[in-house]
Formats: sequence, structure tokens, C-alpha cells
Amino acid sequence: QVQLVESGGGLVQAGGSLSLSCAASRLTFSSYAMGWFRQAPGKEREFVAAIDWSGVATNYAESVKGRFTISRHNAKNTVYLQMNSLKPDDTAVYYCAAYSGLGYPDDSPRRYGYWGQGTQVTVSS
Repeated sequence: QVQLVESGGGLVQAGGSLSLSCAASRLTFSSYAMGWFRQAPGKEREFVAAIDWSGVATNYAESVKGRFTISRHNAKNTVYLQMNSLKPDDTAVYYCAAYSGLGYPDDSPRRYGYWGQGTQVTVSS
């Protein structure tokens, strides 16, 4: 079955940077749009960023625009999330997700059929 494995989470001070990776297996990676979502304690899961199958089109939540960058390397079956200028409000479990489809990358979690187990990101003030 499809596997998505996130890595790169950790503890960082406000203003710092982290880079997350998500390695995908058992799927035709270049046929899938990929997304990052996050969930903080007591809050609903929210959209962070998404990228289409080609890596050309990207979609960001307003709260992370200009600070986060999503990218992908299809030959390595990996999607990345570079997070800069981190804030305490960015503290959450970050999840990688995938769906098979074309077009502008979707921001709705209902669109995504596959999910990773999540990686914790903690930003201290």
C-alpha cells in the first residue's frame, strides 16, 4: 500500500528555519499532487501548502505565504516544505498527503486519499 513518511521536524526558536521532507513509496509519484497540512492541539487540521504533479503550480495558506516554500523532486519521490521565519503559532504536527489528479493543487483535506503519520514541529518564543 501507499506509504508517506515525513521527517525533519523538531524544536526551533522563533525566527528560525526547518525543512520537512516526505518520502513516498508504492505510488506513481509524478501522477500525484502533494500537500502539507498541520494540526495543533485542540484545533482542526488545516491546509499549509500544496504542489501539483509537475511542480509548476503551488498553493499556500495565507498564514504561511512568503515564509514557507513547497517543492518536489519526482525522481526521488519526495516532497519538501522549507519553513522560514517560524512563529510559535506554527507549532503543530505536520502531515504530508497525496491525491491522484491534475489541475491546480487542492487545499481541501477531503481531496487527499493518502496521509503520512506526521512529524512534530515546535517553535519556542
